[in-house]
Amino acid sequence: MEPTLLWTLAVILSLTGLVGMIFPMLPGAPLLLLGLICGAWAENFTHVGKWTIAALIALTLLTYVVDFLSGALGAKRMGASKLAMIGATVGALVCTLLMGPIGLIIGTFAGAVIGDLASKRTVTEASYAGVGATIGMVVGIALKVTIGVLMIVIFVLVRLMGT
Repeated sequence: MEPTLLWTLAVILSLTGLVGMIFPMLPGAPLLLLGLICGAWAENFTHVGKWTIAALIALTLLTYVVDFLSGALGAKRMGASKLAMIGATVGALVCTLLMGPIGLIIGTFAGAVIGDLASKRTVTEASYAGVGATIGMVVGIALKVTIGVLMIVIFVLVRLMGT
């Protein structure tokens, strides 16, 4: 493939990937990884080789661990039930699709509250679950974006060092 096309794809996929780490309707980390692989491919993997790509893959997988655990741990920290944790996840996905980015916050909170209420918890307990799930989700997004930036920094440093 033409190097200019690969670099163009690298930039588009990487930027889209970073946006996707904030909004769940895009597979952020995989898009970022594909963008970085396109950048490495543009130079026939001369500078960025298999060990760097392996590290980037590991960081991509780590974003899924963070994504899964952050909301659940945030909700659990506030005493949420299992239904609240499931509700937060479902609510985030459904409301994001229906309402856009603001739906992520509203859906996480509402889903956790509804889940906790379904578990026969009080309104106060359910509210704490909603707050915990929302805080956990926000912390998770911040961690995912940090991992994404780290992936780019690793790529750039390895590329500049030529190893």
